[in-house]
Amino acid sequence: MPIRVYYEDTDAAGVVYYANYLRFCERARTEWLRSAGFEQQRLLSERRIAFVVRSVGGDYLSPGLLDDALHVASTIESLGGASLVFVQNVMRGPELLFRGRFVIACVNLDKKRPTPIPADMRAKLEELVQA
Repeated sequence: MPIRVYYEDTDAAGVVYYANYLRFCERARTEWLRSAGFEQQRLLSERRIAFVVRSVGGDYLSPGLLDDALHVASTIESLGGASLVFVQNVMRGPELLFRGRFVIACVNLDKKRPTPIPADMRAKLEELVQA
């Protein structure tokens, strides 16, 4: 997913503010799920499930700068019963700026508890893990 660094994304020195890498990755995961056929709003309203961040770890390797054209690459590292692990790289051309690892839990909105990933979603996600 392409990202342009705007003034609002930077600190006073014109460097991408560290927390904004998490925002970039959130957007990329949402668009990744959409491209796999799963829109977040439909999951919320029709299935009463949401995917929430359970834990996150990241390595900041090089600064993004004002007006940079970045790209967020998202892949599934592993798939559990009620969770999946995304690895996401924020790149400027071939240069890796940030690498994040996100544990995402599938949660039943009514019970506010983890719930198994629905079978149809699991089948599609399993295809993408192997790809």
